[in-house]
Amino acid sequence: MSRSGKDRETRLKTAKKRTASSARWLQRQLNDPYVKQAKADGYRSRAAYKLIELDEKYALLRGATRVVDLGIAPGGWSQVVRKQAPKANVVGIDLLPTDPIEGVTILEMDFLADDAPAMLEQALGGKADLVLSDMAANTVGHKQTDHLRTMGLVEAATWFAIENLAGGGAFVAKVLAGGTDQDLLTLLKQHFRSVKHAKPPASRKGSSEWYVIAQGFKGEPA
Repeated sequence: MSRSGKDRETRLKTAKKRTASSARWLQRQLNDPYVKQAKADGYRSRAAYKLIELDEKYALLRGATRVVDLGIAPGGWSQVVRKQAPKANVVGIDLLPTDPIEGVTILEMDFLADDAPAMLEQALGGKADLVLSDMAANTVGHKQTDHLRTMGLVEAATWFAIENLAGGGAFVAKVLAGGTDQDLLTLLKQHFRSVKHAKPPASRKGSSEWYVIAQGFKGEPA
């Protein structure tokens, strides 16, 4: 049997062992232009293009000097920050291990831990002008529970931004379909001059994720 024939047989055999959902996921990955582009551009995930597209529309990274990346793993968003704002001090945090990124301080810990905000602030060396959150809670399969868990992370990220942003700063966070709930939306509007929701083209059409973009923090300048 030729080498190519053996490879083809292995692929077919392996495919038979996959569940229908994993086979669909793999097929989608193989045909996803953002996945292919990420590999070509050296980004660790297709999610990098969500930030690139949001930045193109809202100029989030223009003049950024201190940036916090909440839920940094695998690091695609911080890679974009480093490329678009190479002089910025970038600090990221995630429970999952993240391979080092030049110019980025990475904390491997739970963002909800009591000492996490202080450690992020210390590593940043001053007030942030941009807080990014691509965090999402691990799903349990129950729609309402999953929504509450993710929105709990968004709320925690919002308070971190309010307490750590310099005047004029911006906050971006992943939310679920329907956007930010009313209480959180009211809180954001109290502290930011502009609050909008967006779904960047790189976000899959079938995904329930949206992003809230809050700009013009009303706090004191750094």
